[in-house]
Amino acid sequence: MNTMATTSDSSVSFNQTDTRHDEMHSTIEQWIDDLVDHVDDAQASEEFQEWLDIQSRFHDYSHRNTLLITLQCPEATKVAGYNTWRNEFDRHVQEGEQGIWIWAPIITTQCPECENSPSYHEQSDCEYTETSPDEWSKGLVGFKPTAVFDVSQTEGESLPELETEATGDADDLVPALQDAAADVGVTVRIVDAADWEHGDAKGVCKYRSTRDLHPVVEAKARANHADLAVTLTHEYAHALLHADVTDEAERAKREVEAEGVAYIVGRHFDLDTSGSAFYVAAWQGDEPDVIQERLGRISSTAQEIIGKVVED
Repeated sequence: MNTMATTSDSSVSFNQTDTRHDEMHSTIEQWIDDLVDHVDDAQASEEFQEWLDIQSRFHDYSHRNTLLITLQCPEATKVAGYNTWRNEFDRHVQEGEQGIWIWAPIITTQCPECENSPSYHEQSDCEYTETSPDEWSKGLVGFKPTAVFDVSQTEGESLPELETEATGDADDLVPALQDAAADVGVTVRIVDAADWEHGDAKGVCKYRSTRDLHPVVEAKARANHADLAVTLTHEYAHALLHADVTDEAERAKREVEAEGVAYIVGRHFDLDTSGSAFYVAAWQGDEPDVIQERLGRISSTAQEIIGKVVED
């Protein structure tokens, strides 16, 4: 059984049964410290700041509009209006593309009494005259159908992307992770790119049904087996850690934990997972020391996955 953890500048032996757990835990703590440092560097980088600036220009859509977008264009990842693509991003909607229809809010000055716009206020029975319409504040008075377009429907200047792919030799690790799936408690499927139905996502963790919560991990097939291995590990972590988490507000925390696990497992098997720093930085938000706070969960889950893989 091979239980050697390696890094680019050192190796740590976990062969002594009586000290293996403590040594692995100590090493993983150091690796998490390293990841925290990498995340700080990533957040301060020009590349990340440029990416963050672009992300800030995209609107957050309501649940209703998100559903409408998904129903009309399931593979959509970034959507914006025709003029927004042209003026904000120097991209143009390609000829013949069909718009994705959503409900856009109508914001205008409104009567403090009846809350109608000036034109509707004049036609109403409202007798408010204390201030003139020029002094009224703006507010939501209704919605109108508006077309937006996904980035895949546009062409022009490229949007900045964060390089998060892992690298290294994982030709043996991918089948080992597949073999360990049953021990981890998941069903795993590697799906050809032509049949992939989850947009830009590299992998997903879902469940057979609302009644059967057996985790099903799907990963998009790719030539880079190191990145595929990290994706499988990321989704395994979701299956082990987050089956009972339903609050969407916890999404960033779940992603940080899953990618922390992927970083450690990948590093154990001598992969370059430094791109995880960008991934975690993108999800971390303003929560300080989020990785450190979750050390126990990240560490124990990484050890569990490593143990299952090296045992097979």
